[in-house]
Amino acid sequence: MATPDQKSPNVLLQNLCCRILGRSEADVAQQFQYAVRVIGSNFAPTVERDEFLVAEKIKKELTRQRRETDAALFSELHRKLHSQGVLKNKWSILYLLLSLSEDPRKQPNKALPRDAHSTPYYYARPQTLPLNYQDRSAQPAQSSGSLGSSGISSISVCALGGPTPTPQGQSHPAPGVGDCLRQQLGSRLAWTLTANQPSLQTTTSKGVPSAVSRNVTRPRREGDAGGAVEVAEAALVRDILYVFQGIDGRNVKMSNTDNCYKVEGKANLNKSLRDTTVRLAELGWLHNKIRKYTDQRSLDRSFGLVGQSFCAALHQELKEYYRLLSVLHSQLQLEDDQGVNLGLESSLTLRRLLVWTYDPKIRLKTLAALVDYCQGRKGGELASAVHAYTKTGDPSMRSLVQHILSLVSHPVLSFLYRWIYDGELEDTYHEFFVASDPTVKTDRLWHDKYTLRKSMIPSFMTMDQSRKVLLIGKSINFLHQVCHDQTPTTKMIAVTKSAESPQDAADFFTDLENAFQGKIDAAYFETSKYLLDVLNKKYSLLDHMQAMRRYLLLGQGDFIRHLMDLLKPELVRPATTLYQHNLTGILETAVRATNAQFDSPEALRRLDVRLLEVSPGDTGWDVFSLDYHVDGPIATVFTRECMSHYLRVFNFLWRAKRMEYILTDIRKGHMCNAKLLRNMPEFSGVLHHCHILASEMVHFIHQMQYYITFEVLECSWDELWKKVQQAQDLDHIIAAHEAFLDTVISRCLLDADSRALLNQLRAVFDQIIELQNTQDAIYRAALEELQRRLQFEEKKQQREAEGQWGVTAAEEEQENQRVREFQESIPRLCSQLRILTHFYQGIVQQFLVLLTTSPDESLRFLSFRLDFNEHYRAREPRLRVSLGARGRRSSHT
Repeated sequence: MATPDQKSPNVLLQNLCCRILGRSEADVAQQFQYAVRVIGSNFAPTVERDEFLVAEKIKKELTRQRRETDAALFSELHRKLHSQGVLKNKWSILYLLLSLSEDPRKQPNKALPRDAHSTPYYYARPQTLPLNYQDRSAQPAQSSGSLGSSGISSISVCALGGPTPTPQGQSHPAPGVGDCLRQQLGSRLAWTLTANQPSLQTTTSKGVPSAVSRNVTRPRREGDAGGAVEVAEAALVRDILYVFQGIDGRNVKMSNTDNCYKVEGKANLNKSLRDTTVRLAELGWLHNKIRKYTDQRSLDRSFGLVGQSFCAALHQELKEYYRLLSVLHSQLQLEDDQGVNLGLESSLTLRRLLVWTYDPKIRLKTLAALVDYCQGRKGGELASAVHAYTKTGDPSMRSLVQHILSLVSHPVLSFLYRWIYDGELEDTYHEFFVASDPTVKTDRLWHDKYTLRKSMIPSFMTMDQSRKVLLIGKSINFLHQVCHDQTPTTKMIAVTKSAESPQDAADFFTDLENAFQGKIDAAYFETSKYLLDVLNKKYSLLDHMQAMRRYLLLGQGDFIRHLMDLLKPELVRPATTLYQHNLTGILETAVRATNAQFDSPEALRRLDVRLLEVSPGDTGWDVFSLDYHVDGPIATVFTRECMSHYLRVFNFLWRAKRMEYILTDIRKGHMCNAKLLRNMPEFSGVLHHCHILASEMVHFIHQMQYYITFEVLECSWDELWKKVQQAQDLDHIIAAHEAFLDTVISRCLLDADSRALLNQLRAVFDQIIELQNTQDAIYRAALEELQRRLQFEEKKQQREAEGQWGVTAAEEEQENQRVREFQESIPRLCSQLRILTHFYQGIVQQFLVLLTTSPDESLRFLSFRLDFNEHYRAREPRLRVSLGARGRRSSHT
């Protein structure tokens, strides 16, 4: 019984040629190929399978017969037929209807004219094969039986089954091998190439097709001369299909030294076949590169969820590539079973493989480039690397990368939505751009526990969006852990649908600037507003801020003045003799006696006394300080660093306030002692000198107090209060508060850049204290002398009243001697005052010189106010530069 191979048309035709010519199979190869071409030829005019042209011809025919209604009805029916995927060969049905409608009495030539072809059949090239790669978003109903999930395997099985021409006067043939295979593989493999591939043959002027331009190699018999064995193209095709899978073939193998596939050197091939084989083998090299990456990373748990999603996306693309290889192997097996020769148009050839694998090769190149670029990356950094490849002008490549990006970014978006809606961070492999430090305590939660990993921020998110995402989750955790507010998140934020699937992630990328930005902004504003409301209403944040201003920045004037009056007896003592409980009692007395008693009890409870570290020789004035206790949520704003700044500013302001207090006492001493010492005219010069020096110091301190109080504290506080009222989140309040303290520290000369100015200012303060001590000593000596003189006069008058001599000669001489000694001490006192004045004016002049060269404009204007009458300018040449020139010089420097 004959086997199926013996009944195949090719075998029967070859046997017929051998019997007619009486030769062997090898000798009739040329005649057999010619017979195959003759039998397969179509000598009638070639009919292009153009459904549109046939439909237009039918409508024209109906219009010519004045059947316009039928033409319109046909157009509507054809539109409905085209929108449905019921029929696969619509062109054949329309052509059959057109043929049946024509008059049989006419000439039998029913083929469409050759000039009606949109693409001439005889001029088609392999490069124009309609390799239709469907977009990922396309629905299955758009193309009958087609699916374009990845596009790698989009090659028509029907095309591999060979052309199905429609000869003149014959009906359309039954579905061929390709249709059967298509039904077996299912709709997933319904490729988009048309069933009739463009022919590689050309037609001569006489209408007879010329020989197919193929380089068909065949093995020589062992008895033939030459002994060399040529490699057949069919063997190369089989090898290439193995190479596509990363498996070495007989003649094409992997070269480890050159890292590429090469044709064996002993293979006898012409240059064209060898070059084509090398070009096709590149697909195998690309496949190996991608497969090696996925095999290495798929089992690496530290690669994280984003990395595993990337590997899954690569596996999905390779799966579609394997479907293509399955179809090619099936076609090759069919050819082997039926004995199809390479000369037929339905056979697999290297050139056809080159054309059919063009687009899959581009896609594999894209995947390989992604693999190279993503080496060593994970998490959000990996998503950024994939996103960088979406910026291309190639629609198919962009569609591929966007599909991969939707899979890769799905874990990132899951992390993100869980963080902004629940405040939960489950990032085992450190892939998310928000990092958490579990060692940080609750009091530093806002500042140190949660930070941004800038390297993990995806490139499709801006830095502002990332900062808002960080603040949203941080606010939720701050409310729960620090504020002990267990309000559900759903009551703070209108929770919307998150990215539950890769398709949701893909939809997210289509509207980055609107939908996603809207979700982030809504969650950010609602969470931040709720947090600020809790801090202001439940924890009185703004009230504590105002209490800091009143007590630590000396804003409560009556309280500070009364406190100084009460503390003066205590603070003049050595610092080692002070007791904090005594000072605390004085503080409470000052509160009850001033308007501070009307402040909130919570703020007064936190106000306390603090003694600084004692140094040898310090008095109470040097170590006394007020303190304000902060804890809980408000300690997030008033951190330890901020409280240390408040302490430095308070000590500076307290010292400046003490200078004003000292000068006030000096002026009071002038006024009280002026009348008492009127009877000592020799002492008037000393008093005048003291009065002049004290006036200079009063002017200096008043100008400094004005500068500190109004230009520094009030202006900075007003700016801080405006920013706090307009703050959208807690970070804005913290930043505004820190900027306020930095401004105060800088303008109060407490920063590192103003150290020289601060030293000069402290020297001025020391001179004021020195004046107080000198004047006290002068007044004490003057009052003692006045007391002795009064006692001497009183004793003299008493003796005269008793009828005795007022004084004896010895007593009068002793009194005169004492008076002369006192008068001789007056020049020494005047000398001390002159030296003190000289030192003071020298320090002030140096201070003014430093002010004129300061980059701060407010400090330069302070120098102008301190020397408004140019008193110091006349003494110091460096001060004789105009104020405008000083500003220009400092701006240039």
